[in-house]
Amino acid sequence: MLEEEKAIAEISAKLLPRLKVEKNVWKIDAEGLHYRELNSLLRAISRNGAERIEAHNVCGQRYVGTDLDAAIQIDIYGTPGNDLGAFMNGPTIVVHGNAQDGCGNTMNEGQIIVHGNAGDITGHSVRGGKIFVRGNVGYRVGIHMKEFQNKTPQLVIGGTAQDFLGEYMAGGVILILGLDLQEGEFCKARFVGTGMHGGVIYERGNILKPSKETNVMQVGKRDLRVIESLVKEFCKHFGADYNAIMNAKFHKIVPASKRPYGKLYS
Repeated sequence: MLEEEKAIAEISAKLLPRLKVEKNVWKIDAEGLHYRELNSLLRAISRNGAERIEAHNVCGQRYVGTDLDAAIQIDIYGTPGNDLGAFMNGPTIVVHGNAQDGCGNTMNEGQIIVHGNAGDITGHSVRGGKIFVRGNVGYRVGIHMKEFQNKTPQLVIGGTAQDFLGEYMAGGVILILGLDLQEGEFCKARFVGTGMHGGVIYERGNILKPSKETNVMQVGKRDLRVIESLVKEFCKHFGADYNAIMNAKFHKIVPASKRPYGKLYS
């Protein structure tokens, strides 16, 4: 049985009219689909060797790509709902629009690429993989980011963030570029790095106001290699100008202590 036939065999007759295959790309019409139905389609297709899926007319469906572990690319046209790619372990999800809250929640591996903005708690507890957002993000982005085994999660924000960026951050990398800020303008985020006890936040220019529990330092050669690599990937995804982005001074924000609240409770 062909791979396409195997996948189709797992899909209910109700959902088959939503599917078509063109040049090895599976295309789903998600208009009006319940999120469980959309995700059952994604799982059935990905289990059977598909390499690329396009989901069109997505509007608020939650958990898209959750818990998938196949090497597959999912292009989303529309606005996915909360917890996009939660617990994901390998796929690449490309959002041709905005993403809502909880994007990449506890993601273990893979990539999420958002061509618009992303909501609150983007990268919540992410422990591997990469998230790229061309625009702005909401509140508490990168909260509880951590490193797991040999994985180092990386989050790149092209625009700005709201309050509590990197709150309780335990590991990983956040790079915030502030590309839409005017010269001399600051990101409005307050309490950046509150409770931070691991990892690093890189800023392009001097655009953040970090909490007193952090230290702001110059970047070294090793830091620049990380920044350059992530900026190259960012430019590849979004067609940005690498030289223009790198023509700025970068700083890093690191925790002042591995136990920021130790003196309060002991």
